[in-house]
Amino acid sequence: MSVVYDAGVLVAADRNDREAWADHRARLEMGVVPQTTAPVVAQVSRSPRQAQLRRFLRGCLIVAFAPEQSHEVGALLGRTRAGDVVDAHLVLTAAATGATVLTSDPDDLRSLSNGLAAPVTVRAV
Repeated sequence: MSVVYDAGVLVAADRNDREAWADHRARLEMGVVPQTTAPVVAQVSRSPRQAQLRRFLRGCLIVAFAPEQSHEVGALLGRTRAGDVVDAHLVLTAAATGATVLTSDPDDLRSLSNGLAAPVTVRAV
């Protein structure tokens, strides 16, 4: 199962949460490369001393926010009457690969997902 990590997963990893690390390790051992987005990394990255976060991210594909995605992100925000660009980009990243979103904020992400023609699965962690 392909997954996209939201900020909550990265924060948990940075705090050395055993469950976050165990789940991540299991995915990597199964050959699943988790994704997150560059804007999500920017949300949680506060210091070069966040060694756990940086180590965790080495096992992830970090998806950039490309200029050509701007209108699609904006349109999703308009359809859902939401305002969080980072969350909208994350949901669209998951939709592009059929991935499940893992988040500590499932309500907002589900609302965005419901604005898609084919909603993605959002799972609380």
